[in-house]
Amino acid sequence: MTSTIKSLADYSLLGRSGLRVSPFCLGTMTFGNQWGWGADHETSHAVFRRYLEAGGNFIDTADLYTNGHSEELLGQFMKEAGNRDRLVVATKFTFNAFPGDPNAGGNGRKNILRALEGSLRRLQTDYIDLYWLHAWDTMTPIEEVLRTFDALVRSGKVRYIGLSDTPAWYAARMQTIAELRGFEQLAALQLEYSLIERNIEREHIPVALELGMGVCPWSPLSSGMLTGKYKRNDGGGAEGEGRLATVKNSSNPLFQRFTERNFRIVDVLLSVADELGKSPAQVALNWVTKRPGVTSTILGATKVTQLEDNLSALEFEIPTELRNRLEEVSRPELVFPYLFFQPGMQMGLSGGVPVHREPRWFRG
Repeated sequence: MTSTIKSLADYSLLGRSGLRVSPFCLGTMTFGNQWGWGADHETSHAVFRRYLEAGGNFIDTADLYTNGHSEELLGQFMKEAGNRDRLVVATKFTFNAFPGDPNAGGNGRKNILRALEGSLRRLQTDYIDLYWLHAWDTMTPIEEVLRTFDALVRSGKVRYIGLSDTPAWYAARMQTIAELRGFEQLAALQLEYSLIERNIEREHIPVALELGMGVCPWSPLSSGMLTGKYKRNDGGGAEGEGRLATVKNSSNPLFQRFTERNFRIVDVLLSVADELGKSPAQVALNWVTKRPGVTSTILGATKVTQLEDNLSALEFEIPTELRNRLEEVSRPELVFPYLFFQPGMQMGLSGGVPVHREPRWFRG
């Protein structure tokens, strides 16, 4: 697979929309250190400036990141630079802002409007370029979310809409209803995707390709696991400094990365990176940016040097033999019903006659 994207200024359309975005999106969950990790005001500002100097135009945040401080810092930086209209600013809603108040979270209309007004205030802007539903709340009707989205776009407070961390069927149903009823359609899906986490290849990638949504991977370095900073220790655990070390005792499954499978993937990644003369992070990022359906990959950085290293991931190609090694060690388990969609099984449908077409189902 080849790509002509070599720098942040090589913009792509986000899904079927007319919105042009950089191949790397600057994630700002690390803006502010209210969570015990992240970057202070000065460092966050330096990361923001360097990303823009390199040609980037796409910045992602959320109302809950560092308890709202991320949006506040981003709003300050944009105001000081006077460049708000040159940027594609994305933020999210869903998570509860006021414990004890059931309507201060979720995806109902009341909370969406509450969350949006708060984000606009903290960001010091009167519109959001891309408004993400942060996670499926399992209860709000799709029609309510979609009608609210559509009204916000018509009002001018939101330009484009997208979903993050939802089931594939949910995204497919929302997009289909939008198409049939003339509502604003989804421009993108924001989902976890990396060499370690490839489960979206089963359903989400095919949905995005079929229904015209760009995929924006988050945690492409698996919370730092794919940087090579963590090593196995003799006690069967892991050692190293970084976010995963800080939250290693958390009950959150997103932070349970120190498994034997993951370390096998890291071993192959380190070997490939050594052969290419690149950092493990650069190879892992290069891999994910070249996957089908991916439009813009979200980067987080707590240091300018870290950002510089990550941006260089666009400048090279991984040879086929090395890419195949990464593919083999990280390939998701083939489970029912996906085994029916493999080429061998499909030959049974076509009477043994090969049928060449663009696959609707992602096979890696």
